[in-house]
Formats: sequence, C-alpha cells, structure tokens
Amino acid sequence: MADRPVRGTPAWLRETNDRTALSLLLEHGVLTRSRIGELSGLSKPTAAQMVSRLETAGLIHVVGEVSGGRGPNAASYAVRTDRMLGVAIDIDATVLRSTVVDAAGGEHPIALTPLAARTPEDDVRAAVAAACEAADVDAGRVRAVCIGVQGALDPRTDELTYIETLPEWPKQGILRRLQDALGYDVHIDNDANLAAIAERADGAGHDAGGFALLWMGDGLGLAVDQGGAVHRGASGGAGEIGYLPIPRDAAELDPDAHDLQDLVGGPTVARLAAAHGVPEFGTSDERADTSGSADAAAARDALIADLAPRVAVGVVPVLALLDPERIVLGGPTGRAGGALLAERVTALLREQWGCPTIVATGVPAHPVLRGAREHLLGEVRSALFAEVSRITV
Repeated sequence: MADRPVRGTPAWLRETNDRTALSLLLEHGVLTRSRIGELSGLSKPTAAQMVSRLETAGLIHVVGEVSGGRGPNAASYAVRTDRMLGVAIDIDATVLRSTVVDAAGGEHPIALTPLAARTPEDDVRAAVAAACEAADVDAGRVRAVCIGVQGALDPRTDELTYIETLPEWPKQGILRRLQDALGYDVHIDNDANLAAIAERADGAGHDAGGFALLWMGDGLGLAVDQGGAVHRGASGGAGEIGYLPIPRDAAELDPDAHDLQDLVGGPTVARLAAAHGVPEFGTSDERADTSGSADAAAARDALIADLAPRVAVGVVPVLALLDPERIVLGGPTGRAGGALLAERVTALLREQWGCPTIVATGVPAHPVLRGAREHLLGEVRSALFAEVSRITV
C-alpha cells in the first residue's frame, strides 16, 4: 500500500473524500454526482472532483443516466466490481463448491469441481477457475480466497487438524504452500465457523449478542459467536464437540455409540432416515413433500422425534459450559429438521434447563460459502480502498 498522506494536508483531505464517495457507492449502489454530494454533505464541485478522480483511477464507471428535469441528464456511477475479486470455496469429501465475491457483495453462480487426487494448489486453482468462468469474470482479478474445510487450521504451526476428508493434502505448512503457489491471500477456516459468520450476517444470529451454532453434517462441530467474533481457540480447534464421549444416561439411545459423532453424525442420521423411509433427509437432493401424503409427513415426524433426544445430548454441554443467549441448529441435519427439531429439543431440555432459546438455522443454502463470502467481502473492499491511496492528482 502507498504511504498514507499526513493528516490535515490537502492530499489527506482528497483521500478522505474519495474514500467517502467509494463507501457511499458501495452502500447505496448507483448514484449521481449530485446525490454523492448530498449524502456526503460536500459541495457539488467537491463531489465532482471526487467522482472524477475515482473514475480516472478505474475504481468507478458510468452505468447510465438519470433525468434531472431541465437540462442534460445526469450520469450515474457505480463501483467497478471487477477490479478486485475474491473466491469463496467450500470443500467436503468429494467436491469443491466455489463462487466469486466482489466488492458490491453481488450474487454469483456456484461452481462444482470434483475433488481429485492432485495437489492442493491444483484443487484451489481449478475451483477458482470454475467460479470465475461461471461468473464470466477474469480470474486474474482474484486477490484472495477463503476456504472452508471439515477440520481446523492451527495458526501457530500452519497445520491442518481434525480433518479426514483431504487425504492428498499435506497437513503441515498448507497455508504458506497455497499462498506461495497461488500468489494471493489465502484464508482457511473450519466450516462451522464460516457458517456461524453467515448466521451472524443474515441468519438466525443476526440480532443476538452472542450465540452457539451446533453444526450437524457429515461431522459434528460447534461454533461460538461472541458479540460478532468467532472463538477459534489457541490451536484453531475450538468446537470439535463430536469427539466428546456420550454420557452414561444417553447410552440407551444408541448402545454402539461412543461419542457425539457416533450419536448424531452424518452416517448415523443417514441410517436413521433410511430406516424411517426418509432417505433424502438432510441431503442436497431433499425436496419438500408437496404430495400431501400423510404417510410421508408421519415418517418425517417420526424421524425428527428419533433425532431430537440425540441432538439434545449434544446441546447439554453447550448449555452447561457456555450458557449462550441462543443455540442455532445448523448443518444439513439442522436445516432439514427445521423449526420442528428445534422445538422438540427445547421441550426435552426445558425441565432441567428452563427455556433455552434453540432455533433452526436462518441460512437456507450454502452457509459455509456465505460465511466465506462475508469474510472475503471485507478483504476485497479493503483492497479496493487501498487503491484510493494510490490515486495521483
């Protein structure tokens, strides 16, 4: 980044004004010079200078005209969203899902790339290329990626831990290897942590002072939001709740289960769903039943009744240790169980724990990608604002 001008100098004032104009365009979308002046409280000549500098630098461009009554139409401006890009990536055992992130936070298609037996840099390159092709943008504009994995990254040692789904990826030095090979910023995070970021942004945690997300997918995890900051722990492994042994009084639910993962992890949920005749429960192929079949509804209710006490066992240590304002049931199982599963779990815990606030996820699709998108939105915008410092007058 270029050296920032000294506070109070004309150069500093120009940069401050330019950043203000850019912020307003990101917040409001398309604006005219006059409207930028009104929103910023600056004069029309000053607003015109701001717009001119940003346009010359290639940070904004004309996207249309607005009729102003008498006189010529006014040009309307928007941020050049193709100037700085990020790519959000969600990796599971078989596929990489990826999508482009721009400074305006626009929605872009999600690309699917099979997870092959190749190097991690090749996997990420393929996911980035697929996302950029789907969005019809230049992959050379990508400045950062955020990768969600079913595990954790120890920030002290740059080591992947608690992970079994990336056998071809080296566990040591993964972040440095990717950054050196790809040439841009790489952020790796646990999938449940990214899903919690999505819940905070526009899901079930957006209005909570803090909350805990119980992630129920192939694996079991917990993400803890403390006033908008996710607690990751010293080694990055905070929330690996699936490894907790089940208590003695819960053994009757499943005599073969040794830990919470055995009790309510993905394979167990799939087995229970098949036994109840709801084989697509919690999968990407699941569809709402529109046939009005009483048998289908009864089978689903029976499955949720079977799942609720298992989920309640996983919620108890969260209540005992954290006493969060709200517990969100997320992941494929939480999404599929919806409000009914949350209600059943609450009812089971009410006698011992009062009335804990347990709700279903508020992010209907791709929560890991949406959380990665939120992370990258900040990075992409920071890179865009850094360009303002490079504008020469």
